Amino acid sequence: MAAHAAEPDPIVPPMPERTPKALRQAIAQHTPELLPDFDEHWKWAIADTYDLGPVPAFMARWWGEYALARDPKLDAHVRDLEHRAAYECTDIAEAKALLEEAAKIHYRVRELEPGE
Repeated sequence: MAAHAAEPDPIVPPMPERTPKALRQAIAQHTPELLPDFDEHWKWAIADTYDLGPVPAFMARWWGEYALARDPKLDAHVRDLEHRAAYECTDIAEAKALLEEAAKIHYRVRELEPGE
């Protein structure tokens, strides 16, 4: 029986320019499952209010969401950490450590620059 070559890791798309339009295009192309929530959030937070004040917070949230979702392995790792902390840990210190590790990853991806 011949050995099968390991599946290559999927290529993680680069981060887009840091604008709502570019981020929406990247989400639509690479992580379309996020698009309905992105659009709904934009509608009630920005479009319906005609207030651009919340745009930086909106971008921070969705920049991080996209940064994780575009990398299935990293996204699965973070979700696993959060799941284990919430549903499997019986020790508070262990749960806290798992959540701290997930938080560090969330923070790190928010700092990614366009093209990374």
